[in-house]
Amino acid sequence: MSILINESTRLIVQGITGRDGSFHTQKMKEYGTNIVGGTSPGKGGSRILDIPVFDTVYQAVEQTQANTSIIFVPARFAADAIMEAADAGIGLIICISEGMPTLDAIKAHRFVQQKGAMLIGPNCPGLMSPGKSLVGILPAQIFKKGNIGVISRSGTLTYEVVYQLTVNGMGQSSAVGMGGDPVVGLYFRELLEMLQNDPETDAIVMIGEIGGNAEELAAEYIKNHVTKPVVGFIAGQAAPAGKQMGHAGAIIAGSSGTAADKIAALEAAGVRVAKEPADIPGMLKAKLGV
Repeated sequence: MSILINESTRLIVQGITGRDGSFHTQKMKEYGTNIVGGTSPGKGGSRILDIPVFDTVYQAVEQTQANTSIIFVPARFAADAIMEAADAGIGLIICISEGMPTLDAIKAHRFVQQKGAMLIGPNCPGLMSPGKSLVGILPAQIFKKGNIGVISRSGTLTYEVVYQLTVNGMGQSSAVGMGGDPVVGLYFRELLEMLQNDPETDAIVMIGEIGGNAEELAAEYIKNHVTKPVVGFIAGQAAPAGKQMGHAGAIIAGSSGTAADKIAALEAAGVRVAKEPADIPGMLKAKLGV
């Protein structure tokens, strides 16, 4: 078992004929992900990489019984793509698109919730269940099947932490890059609950960063509901107040959102917080007694 995706995932790619969509479709297909179709308005009836292309998500779902969608479209079209997927009955939507306006993200996220679907992103690298399915742009070669769950606001830090785990002999059960925008779909609290309930996950790594209060809320949830060992890392510890660091959501406003506050909250909840990503495997091994 893993969270969100596995061998039974039936994936469609929105924007499959574009440069990024076709490139990453090939990578996902090579990994073994079950890609049942793609969409590109005006190109319905064609094929790419031997995958059928449809004009709309509605047609794709009707013909393929897809349950998951990944979105590679320009930011100005991303909200409509998300809402089309949710309206067509897709249960899990992953939006890779970067630069989506915040008000668009709010509208799309609310629509997804109303439809009872789940959203990851926007501006995210997607997710991976090693040995089962890859839905996103994560580099498959660094992953190893195992029992460590990884959730992260940062794509590149996800890769760094997964690499450190793998080279230290610690495989992953699931890895989710949730995105670094101010408004995204599934976040720490929901993903922590899923990993806590996943029998194949024995420990959790959560990678946060400055800005917002998601890590503080996660710390409260961990304190009250998570019994598995958790190790954390907070990026942006040297960031000055008022300075955006990389992600649109990584900005300290006033007295909230600092790395120090997040680290203090996590440590108070019993989470060991690493100073460097390379420290994480050793901390996990100490927690697990291996």
